[in-house]
Amino acid sequence: MTDRFTLDHRLPQDHLATSLRTDVLRGLATAPRTLPSKWLYDARGSELFEQITELPEYYPTRAEEEILTRRAPEIAALTRATTLAELGSGSSRKTRLLLDALTAAGTLRQYAPLDVSPSALLDAGQALCRDYPRLQVAASVTDFEQELPLGEEPGPRLLAFLGSTIGNLDPAQRQSFYAALRHTLSADDALLLGADLVKDTTRLVSAYDDSQGVTAAFNKNVLNVLNRELDADFDLDTFDHLALWNEPEERIEMHLRSRRAQQVKIPAVDLVLDLAAGETLRTEISSKFRRETLTAELGANGFTVRRWWTDTAGRFGLLLVVPTH
Repeated sequence: MTDRFTLDHRLPQDHLATSLRTDVLRGLATAPRTLPSKWLYDARGSELFEQITELPEYYPTRAEEEILTRRAPEIAALTRATTLAELGSGSSRKTRLLLDALTAAGTLRQYAPLDVSPSALLDAGQALCRDYPRLQVAASVTDFEQELPLGEEPGPRLLAFLGSTIGNLDPAQRQSFYAALRHTLSADDALLLGADLVKDTTRLVSAYDDSQGVTAAFNKNVLNVLNRELDADFDLDTFDHLALWNEPEERIEMHLRSRRAQQVKIPAVDLVLDLAAGETLRTEISSKFRRETLTAELGANGFTVRRWWTDTAGRFGLLLVVPTH
């Protein structure tokens, strides 16, 4: 590995195991039963999600890439970023559009990806160091919901939070996230935020319930995670994938619905679930946004929307956001 790559492990060795136990006890012990969506993304879940992004029904990835392809040079010119940081970077695929534009603009010195997966950071870091010979890659293994370890990077910094991952946070979690951002970002920094937009309900639901069943397999895989990590005895064949539109909250929800009354044991946390027929476990929320309400939400939390771009079909928004001073 090149000396242009560093990997900073900022999480305790048992962080994921402890967090999973906490989330299972907090979310599954009583109805309505819920799990945070991050547990969908083990190695197999990440593979399945990559397949989802290629499905005809799943438009967000293509829509966001369309905007980035068209607007990356403008983003580079507006921010003059020396450091590109990214939350939940994963494979850093879309990031290359920004890296190319910032490199062409002559400002970029460092890429600072943040992710809970050391292997994803290592794989992406190796590839980026190979393909960008002058780039410093300073990766951090961290959980951005708990900390945003920025501060030593050369500025101005552009923090990318793409893929509408902001929609996986409920309003209270988003408020906490904005507070952490306000504490982290300086006056010269900017946030590049991807946000999926409210649209026709049928189009929204089909993006989370594809005809090939890939999203169903992705959703059910979280039960494999619980079986493997917590010695649970979920039978995947006794659950159905359910994607629904929550109109009052303007969000898609993914659930796993029990086909019959059943008892599930999770020995590692000394928990027994007595599930009724038709009872669900909610595994993901994906809020959809409107320009006026998201702009107002950001404004109420100390941020100004400097630019708002959409794809040609108006399905997805990409926002350049700066701290309000």
